[in-house]
This record gives sequence, structure tokens and C-alpha cells, in this order.
Amino acid sequence: MRRIVIMGAGMAGGRAAVELRRRGFEGELVLVGAETHLPYDRPPLSKAVLTGRTDDTTLPLALDGVEVLTGRRATALTPGTVQTDAGPLDYDGLVVATGADPVTLPGDGPVRVLRTIEDALALRAALRPGLRLVIVGAGWIGAEVATTAAQIGAEVTVVEAADMPLGVALGPQVGARTVDWYARAGVKLRLGVSVERTTAEGLVLSGGELLAADEILVGIGARPNIGWLAGSGLVLDRGVVVDEHLAARWEGVDGPPVVAVGDVAAWWSRRYGQRLRVEHWDTAQQSPVVAAATLLVALGAEDGGQDGAEPAIYNPVPYFWSDQFRRMVQFAGRWDAADELVWRGDPDAPDPSDGARPPGWSAGWFAPDGALRALVTVARPMDMAPARRLMAAGGGVDRTAFANVDVTMKELVAAS
Repeated sequence: MRRIVIMGAGMAGGRAAVELRRRGFEGELVLVGAETHLPYDRPPLSKAVLTGRTDDTTLPLALDGVEVLTGRRATALTPGTVQTDAGPLDYDGLVVATGADPVTLPGDGPVRVLRTIEDALALRAALRPGLRLVIVGAGWIGAEVATTAAQIGAEVTVVEAADMPLGVALGPQVGARTVDWYARAGVKLRLGVSVERTTAEGLVLSGGELLAADEILVGIGARPNIGWLAGSGLVLDRGVVVDEHLAARWEGVDGPPVVAVGDVAAWWSRRYGQRLRVEHWDTAQQSPVVAAATLLVALGAEDGGQDGAEPAIYNPVPYFWSDQFRRMVQFAGRWDAADELVWRGDPDAPDPSDGARPPGWSAGWFAPDGALRALVTVARPMDMAPARRLMAAGGGVDRTAFANVDVTMKELVAAS
């Protein structure tokens, strides 16, 4: 009987197990996780868990008939065998779903990251009115934690090396519109400031300034967990290099079929003509569908398509979302410096004085040929779903009509 091993028991690994069974794989299926939990959802850690709305984000996955091994970490890989800290696991097919590990800072001071359920529960327990919390990084995690901590009454300072929050993700024009959100929430924002090290007293900035802190949270990104794959023969480049079918490649050795999913996968995007690695929920949710089909074809369990059709490809429009400073922020697509940015609504409109939610707006990046390449929505979720469908199809809309909020995005797309 053939055995498929899935290394990594997060969202991506759990979804891969479900999808393999759904597609009819009847052999042994082993799901292995370094944490001691069944697969759970990570986005709520900086939202529902941190605010106390829930303590458990376990995913409702149908894992009957799947051997689940928790608290077991991969240490090395050779063709046909995964080495773990609890002994070897042989495989006929392998799914790499080991995710990414948060980047930390040098120094001897205590710092926190927010990656696991334990991280979230410990940070929640530490938050209190008057706590001096310093957050390094004004990205998605930093903004979400700052939102919750400020609401509790903590004294929050966010330190960001760039000139604005979210400049890389959303570009300078859109990123600059988020600066005022921090001030309105009572959060101090230090921009263009780099960090030298941490100490027991707080954060030492470049130039020697000490930023006193009771707690330091680091949210400056993550690196794919591929150290255990060094020397394995799999091609690695800031992730596991896979093709548009999510199939990995052995170099210099012959090995069984391997696919990669989620944060660790560096896949070739036909849509954008480049290799991408996206650390967001949508990738972990959707990539296992294609990877499972690819793996079963390689094992001879599927024919790879009907009537000569090409096997499934992974070709998404990247998408992610965040809740911060009373605003739901969504983003889809990929923008280019040559694109034209068109506003939809007024991003500079003041917050209502009665405490109501801020007015919503969107912004779209249009390619020279008129195609809508990317969209950000702020407290305006109704724009996103039709725009994602449009971008998936490679279409565009009239830019003048796009700027008119009285015309719905659904109407714009229907008229395109």
C-alpha cells in the first residue's frame, strides 16, 4: 500500500490531507506536525484570540482515516524518507507544508512573536492598561496587535524602518494614507527608524536611543521553514521551488514525487510571469487542491486530466485581508510601478465625530493596457468580490466610472 506523508499540520497540511482523501487516495496518509495541536487557523490569533473572543481556532477538518502525528519535527530529507526527531518516516509521495518561522531581533531582551496559539494566549495575558508595549514592524500583524492593545489601554509604540506602514504591500501613496490611523487610535508611530538590539530595559534603536518597554513584539516577517531540506536534493530558493502544478524538483538525485503548499511554496505564476511565495490564508486554503491532484497524477492514481486537458495549475490572484483600527482592509492582485493608481472614494475623509465606523474607500492599480492589476479596499468590502473575478479573467473597467462610488463594482464589471 502506498504512503503519502504530509510534513506540516497547519491549514495547508490539513487541507492537503482532506483533499487527497476527497480525490480518492486510499493508501496510508500520515499528517505530521511540529506543534502538539491538530490543524488550526492562524489569522484569528491576532484578532479573535487576542481580543478574548475565542481560545480555540481548531479547523473542522475531516481527518478520519488519517494518521496524525503531533509534536514531531522534521530534521532532514532523503529520497523516500523524512527524518524526524522521533525517527524516520518512509513515503511514496510527500507534501511539504512546513510553513514559515517568524524573524526575530538580535539582543538579550525578552521579545514576543505571534505565530502560534500559545504566542497569542501569552500575549493576551500580558496585555493590560498602562503596559508599555513596543511593536517592531507596522505590517499587518503589527497593526492588528496595536489596535487591540490600544483598546485595552496599553501605551503602544510601533517602530517601522520604512517611511510608512505597508509601503511594500500597498505602495507609498496608499501606505501613507494609513499613518493617521495610528494617531487617531492613540498609538505612537515611529517611521524610518531601524533597530539595533533588544535589552531587558527595552529596544535600542540605531543611534543608541533606548525605547523603554515592558513588552516587545516583533512582527517583521517570516522565513520559510526549509532548513531541514538542506542537502536533500530538492531545489530551494527562498522556499521550495515548485512549478505551476506545485511539483518540486530533485536535482542530482532521483526521488519520489514531492509537492509543496502554503507559506513554504515558491511557485511559478503563469499569470505574472515570475516566481511567487505568498504567506497568507488564501494560499494555504487553495494551493492544496492543485497539489493533491498533481501528487496523485505523479503516483499514477489519476490520469492528469480528461480528454487531453492539462493537469490543474495553481494560478491565483493573490488575496489577503486585515482588521485594523476599526477598518477591514482587503487587497488582491499585484501592482507595478508603471500602473496608474485610481482612487474610489476619499481616503482623506475624516472619521465621524460620533464614533461611527470611518467612511470606506478603495483604490485600483490599472496597467497601461487598461487591465485592473490590483485593488485595495478599506471598509468597503462590496468592491472586492467582483474585482477579484475581473482580475482573474484579466479584464479592466472604465477608470472614470471606477472613481464614481455611486456605480457599484458589480455594475462596472458587468459593463466591461
